[in-house]
Amino acid sequence: MADREYWENLINGELVQRREEGCNVTAVEQKFDEADKEDVAGLEAIFAELEALPVKEDFPYVEPSTLEEIRAERPEGPRRMLKQFTEAELRDKILGAWLGRCAGCCLGKPVEGWHKERIEKYLKLAGEYPLNDYFPVIVPIPEGYPQHLANHDCMQGRVRYMARDDDTDYTIMGLYILEANGLDFTTENVADAWLNRLPYHLVYTAERIAYRNLVNGIKSPQSASYHNQCREWIGAQIRADAWGYVTPGWPEMGAEFGFRDAAVSHVKNGIYGEMFISAMLSAAFATDDIEEIIKIGLSEIPERTRLNEAMRNTVEWSKRYRTWQEAWDKINEHYGHYHPVHTINNAAVVLLGLLYGEKDFGKTVGISVMGGWDTDCNGATAGSIIGAILGADALPSEWVEPLNDRIMSYVIGFNDSKISDLANRTLAIAKKVLERR
Repeated sequence: MADREYWENLINGELVQRREEGCNVTAVEQKFDEADKEDVAGLEAIFAELEALPVKEDFPYVEPSTLEEIRAERPEGPRRMLKQFTEAELRDKILGAWLGRCAGCCLGKPVEGWHKERIEKYLKLAGEYPLNDYFPVIVPIPEGYPQHLANHDCMQGRVRYMARDDDTDYTIMGLYILEANGLDFTTENVADAWLNRLPYHLVYTAERIAYRNLVNGIKSPQSASYHNQCREWIGAQIRADAWGYVTPGWPEMGAEFGFRDAAVSHVKNGIYGEMFISAMLSAAFATDDIEEIIKIGLSEIPERTRLNEAMRNTVEWSKRYRTWQEAWDKINEHYGHYHPVHTINNAAVVLLGLLYGEKDFGKTVGISVMGGWDTDCNGATAGSIIGAILGADALPSEWVEPLNDRIMSYVIGFNDSKISDLANRTLAIAKKVLERR
């Protein structure tokens, strides 16, 4: 039976989540504040009341969680693009996306969870602001900074492979799901793959809650919402990449694959984050116009949503402000209240990297990481997109050569894989998708 601590943590998280979803939580919050915290049954009743709250009538957003409703609310978009690919071109772009994701993730991994100001201060102490390489090691590590930086295998001069990370584990999982189940895979296939291939203690936030729900017999879509106060956080967004890699020039299908995956653990903007990035990646194979890629990504999610609005605002701020730091200030002003691993604020930082990066790989991932919050996720996503745009042959050697074509993973059967092998296996699936386009 759940104890007092469980219910207190759940209610505190759910109060935030329901408020963000457009509910008036004032009365329930007051009841919780005044409640006897030793009365577990009373806490459970308060949570049930919180779950049952309706969205306010004046809430300006329409945020469904089924594919049919999502598609009914999306704006116009190309759905399928006419770009034709040679096999060599497609292989280069897929490998570029894999390498870009690994390098960007590796860049952000040592400072995961740091705020923008802390990152800037550290880099200035090292004399390496702005970022133009992997994070430097300062000897000795300055007071107030974590000592693990001294031995971290993603620091400058110490990168020998892509270290294990959940951001890249999920890209590998996407490949595995497609290989094991084919292009018509289901959300249930995704759930089964998690249970069979991923260790429980190496998934986090919404994924861990959904995993627990699955083990307890709670299937999708309930697995995404039952006692899951993290259901709009970044976990689905970081699982988007494989779906974009295998749907080059077909953003509608990339988004659909993303939906099937996201629905096991997320709702609303949590789902949209994965669909948005998947569709952007699909588009990045067919055009190098950053704003067009973003527009196409947004065309696959509902228009009147918090995520869509935030992304459109970020594009507008990038036109108004000369530096990414000025645009970041606007993002922080409007979306800094979200949890540091929420979908919306982190997606905005990814766009900053793409919009201010001038199609330069190092600048793109550097800005996405220097923006702070979920730095490994943001570096990975930005690196993936710019990697697909540029292709492997155009990626700077200083970013990709240290990886030595190796990636570590806790996905069963995939540890110490060759990145190029994963890219070739991805290419084989992409060719099957293109036969359907």
